[in-house]
Amino acid sequence: MSLPVPKLDDRHFQDLVDEAKKRIPHYTKEWTDHNVSDPGVTLVELFAFMTDVLLYRLNQVPDLHYVRFLEMLGVRLKPPQPARVPVTFWLSAPQPAPIVIPGGTEVASTQTETQPAIIFTTDQDFTVHPPQLAGLFSRVQSRESDKKSLREHNLRRLEAGFEGVEVFSSVPQVDDALYLGFNNDLSHHVLRLEADFDPAGGAGVDPTQPPYLVEASTGKETGHWQPCAIEEDTTRGMNVAGRLQIHLPAMGKYAVGEQTLYWVRVRVKDITPAETREGMQPYNKSPRVKKLTVTAIGGTIPATHARTIRSEFLGQSDGSPGQRFHLQQHPILSRRSGETLIVQVENQAPQEWIEVEHFAYSLSDDPCFTLDSVSGELRLGPAVRQPDGAMKLYGAVPPRGTNLVFSAYRTGGGQEGNVQTGIINTLKTAIPFISRVANRQTAWGGLDAESLESAMTRAPALLHSRERAVTEDDFEFLARQALPVAIGRVKCLQPSPDQAGRVIPGQVYLLVIPRLPNPQAYLDPNSLNLAEADMDALRAYMDERRLLTCRLDIRPPAYLWTSVRAQLHPSPDIEKSVVEGEVLARLYRFLNPLTGGPDGKGWPFGRTLYISDVYQSLQGLPGVQFVRSVEMYATRPGGGPEGSPVESIEVIAHGVIASGKHEVKFI
Repeated sequence: MSLPVPKLDDRHFQDLVDEAKKRIPHYTKEWTDHNVSDPGVTLVELFAFMTDVLLYRLNQVPDLHYVRFLEMLGVRLKPPQPARVPVTFWLSAPQPAPIVIPGGTEVASTQTETQPAIIFTTDQDFTVHPPQLAGLFSRVQSRESDKKSLREHNLRRLEAGFEGVEVFSSVPQVDDALYLGFNNDLSHHVLRLEADFDPAGGAGVDPTQPPYLVEASTGKETGHWQPCAIEEDTTRGMNVAGRLQIHLPAMGKYAVGEQTLYWVRVRVKDITPAETREGMQPYNKSPRVKKLTVTAIGGTIPATHARTIRSEFLGQSDGSPGQRFHLQQHPILSRRSGETLIVQVENQAPQEWIEVEHFAYSLSDDPCFTLDSVSGELRLGPAVRQPDGAMKLYGAVPPRGTNLVFSAYRTGGGQEGNVQTGIINTLKTAIPFISRVANRQTAWGGLDAESLESAMTRAPALLHSRERAVTEDDFEFLARQALPVAIGRVKCLQPSPDQAGRVIPGQVYLLVIPRLPNPQAYLDPNSLNLAEADMDALRAYMDERRLLTCRLDIRPPAYLWTSVRAQLHPSPDIEKSVVEGEVLARLYRFLNPLTGGPDGKGWPFGRTLYISDVYQSLQGLPGVQFVRSVEMYATRPGGGPEGSPVESIEVIAHGVIASGKHEVKFI
């Protein structure tokens, strides 16, 4: 949108009057009547008014020139970014036929007297298919060798409940599994497995902590299986009749035995020492299933914080160049395929016009327009007088009386869309057999529209780089511009060739840390890698702007995982759990690639961590009388204190500190 002119004067008429009145006792002690009826106060107000006008006009000049200069360069405020979240649609009951959930279905949060509903729209069509179970196998320990073998089960007999079969080996072993193969793709479905288990089987386990995982085949060359989220498990570790409800990820075909199907498996896991301490125990006897049925009860669809406006009439063309129209709703999100201006000329087929960033390269017959995403202003090509007096058109002009219609656009976005789990609970578009909706994850990615101050700060870097990556600052600035929602921190390293000649000339490393919803908490190691789709988009963006001789390597930094064990004495009137939570919060926030370090802007690249830094971060803790000792460990990703404590952790130039699991002990 056009950059708004700032109001820079911070003193107003009344401020000047009050300041003058405060000086009266210093210069004229006899003047005691300061009411507005006094003639002297009238003169004070007159001079205050004249000074106010002078300050207003003079203070506007520098920033006014700066803003106009930015407008001349084509700098615009960036529009808001919408939050995105997967939304689960639940069926009222399993259906024998496919249920279609059309793209553009609106779901929302609960509307209250003070807060309007936050509306999300599904991004694509989704069909809930009835599962077509085609194969059932158990992978068990072979009696003849140490290898696993497959044992096929009769589906019809299990569905009818004629007989029971052992799910795993007689004495279940790690990686024993029950495989369910389907003919149809059930990606992102919610499956319900209803089973009747023999109470005499499945002995030895804690029913509240069964030692198995549910996984789905992905069809990838590496990582063939991906864990499924378990919504509900009432089988008590496959010991009683009940149901198992799971959320499936994106699936792919995989070969089990001689059948290539879409597979879901229940696999016996290897129990870790931590899980053993929590009470998880292995099976000493295989569960025995007597009856099994599988149904689909829902599906999960990606949704965006946006509303779609379709076929909005803008007005009629008057046949002149440079016309301006305004969309009714704004700000406007990035346009998708088919979302454009439709020009309806009488007795002709409707024509789609093309959106351009500017008219500099447009010819007189190019059907193009510009659209300001923040203000919703749509402009047609102007006519500019040339040095010889002729008028040159930059873009076609619709004939007089032509109807202008915008086919579709989305409005929304902003940080208000970053809602917590379970907030989206209302189905605004009625769909048969859909009973409820819910978001099982926190919505993420919403950003407000850019402020004027931010645009003024961005302008020098934009002028410096000119959309070309040469220096380290150029690479970092352009990377942030490419993916402002996905990137939390970025660091560019351009090593110079050393004496040994190990550095390749022109090699540039771009180290990227993703933006996370809750960066100051414990960070899962898997969350610190940029998504593959975002990485591909960033590579494509930077490849267009780097030098031809530059070898660009985009990667995550080297994370130096650190764990701390602190011994301290709490105050007697404070609960230990409260103190422990505060200590852990400080450690996770300080030893953090996004919020850590002395300045709280992320642990500095290449800065060594010393034990004294940890002591300093724990100073002034409320409810703590003293810290007796602090031990620091170099650990594995996400691990706790291991090995021998160290006094310092040296960080390489392309590395940052990240937190493992910390421990707090009270004395």
